[in-house]
Amino acid sequence: MNKYKAWKGRFKKDTSPLMEEFNSSIKFDKRLYREDIEGSIAYADALKAAKIINQKERNLIIKGLKEILKEFEYGKFVISQSDEDIHMAVERRLIKKIGDTGKKLHTGRSRNDQVVTDTRLFLKKSIRKILSEITLLQKNIIKISEREIATIIPGYTHLQQAQPVLLSHYFMSFFWGLRRDKNRLKNCLTRTDILPLGSGALAGTTFEIDRKLLAKLLKFSTISENSIDAVSDRDFIIEFLSACGIIMTHLSRYAEDLIIWSSSEFDYIEIDDAFATGSSMLPQKKNPDSLELIRGKSARVFGNLITMMTAVKGLPLTYGKDLQEDKEPLFDTIDTVSLCIKIFVGVINTMKINHTKIKYNDYILATDLSDYLVKKGMPFRKSHEVVGKIIRYADKQRISLSEIPIEKYKTFSKTFEENIYNVIDIKKSIEAKKTLGSTSTRSVKKQITTAKKLLSLKNTGT
Repeated sequence: MNKYKAWKGRFKKDTSPLMEEFNSSIKFDKRLYREDIEGSIAYADALKAAKIINQKERNLIIKGLKEILKEFEYGKFVISQSDEDIHMAVERRLIKKIGDTGKKLHTGRSRNDQVVTDTRLFLKKSIRKILSEITLLQKNIIKISEREIATIIPGYTHLQQAQPVLLSHYFMSFFWGLRRDKNRLKNCLTRTDILPLGSGALAGTTFEIDRKLLAKLLKFSTISENSIDAVSDRDFIIEFLSACGIIMTHLSRYAEDLIIWSSSEFDYIEIDDAFATGSSMLPQKKNPDSLELIRGKSARVFGNLITMMTAVKGLPLTYGKDLQEDKEPLFDTIDTVSLCIKIFVGVINTMKINHTKIKYNDYILATDLSDYLVKKGMPFRKSHEVVGKIIRYADKQRISLSEIPIEKYKTFSKTFEENIYNVIDIKKSIEAKKTLGSTSTRSVKKQITTAKKLLSLKNTGT
C-alpha cells in the first residue's frame, strides 16, 4: 500500500479506484480547509493541556498547520488522488511536513466529531454573512420606501385590483418579512453555536480533553451534552436550509410581482439593463431574467432541504457515510441564497418606476363607499350589498364611481349625500386608514422610522 490511509491497518488490499472516487468528498469539502485547520490548531492546544503532547510538539504541529493554511490560500496545496476528505488531506500533508509528530494530532479525535465541528464553524460564519446581506437589502428597501412615499399603486388580491396602497407600504411589507427571516437565522445560529469536538466517534474519549477550553479557543458559546447526539445531529443544517427556503420564498414572491409589473401590460417598472437580458431571436425583448432566476433558484433551495431531510430520516445512530451528503446541499444553499439577495439589491437599486403608467379605476374605492354607509348607521353586510349593486351598475354603464350622479346614488340608498364625492378620492382613501400598520402616509412613515431604529440607521425625517 503506497497511498496514505489513516485506517489502512485493518485492510490487506487496496481500495478499488472506483470506490476511491465514490467514497471521496474532497471535491466539495475542501471548502472547509480553513475551519478544519482552525479546529486542529485548537485541538493541538487541548492535547498539550492534557499532556498528550509537549510544548515543542504543540508548536511544531501548529507551525505546520499554519503553513498548510497558507498553501491553501495561495493555491499551492496539492490534493492527492487518494485524499478521501479535507481532514485526511490536511493530516497527510502535516505528517509529510513534520513527520511522526503529526500522527499524534488525531489522538482522541474522530472524523465524526471533527467534520461536524468544521461544518458548524463554517455555517456560523455563513449565517453571519447572510444576515449582513439581508440587512443591506433592508436598507435599500427603506431607501426606496422613503423615495416613493407619495406614490400610490393598486393593491391586489387574487391578482385583481383591491384597494389603493402606497408603493412604500408595499416595499415595507418586504422589510418585515426579511426581519422574520433574520430572526430565524439568529435562532438557528444559537443552535449551531454548540461545540461537538471531544465527542470522539460516538462515546467520547479516555483522554482528558478539556472541551471547555476547546469551546473557548474556537469561540463556541456552549458544548454538546451527549456524544451520541453530537456526532449524529444535523438538525442545525436542516434548520438552516428551512430558514433559507423561507427566505427564497419571500424573494421569489416579490420577484414575481416585479416580473409582472415589468411586463408591457403593466409597465409599472423598468428593469435596468444591468439586470436584464435579451432574446437570441426577438430583438425587441428585454427579459427580467435576474428576477426569473431568483424565482427559479428557490426550487433548488427547497430541493436541498428535502435532500437533507431524506438523507437523515432513516439513518440509525450514530454516524453513517450518508452524512457526507450534507455538504453539497448546504454549500449550494449558502451560495444560492447569498447571490439571490445581492441580485435583488441590484434590481431594486437600479429599476425605474414608471409613475405615469400606474393605472387604476376608482372601483378600488368600493370599500370606502361601504365604510361611508356604515358610518351613517347601515349594517356592514347591507352596505356591502348596496355597493356591490353600484359597482355592477357602473360597470354595465362603463363609467367610474365619480361619474355617477348623486340622484342615481340615492336610488341605491337614500343615505348617500353630496359629500360622497369626497370619499371617491384615491389620496383621501389612503389617508383615511386609521389602524396601526395601515397604508396611510403617517403609518408608513412610522414603519420606516421603526425600521431605521431596528437597523440603527439615522432617521432622515420621513
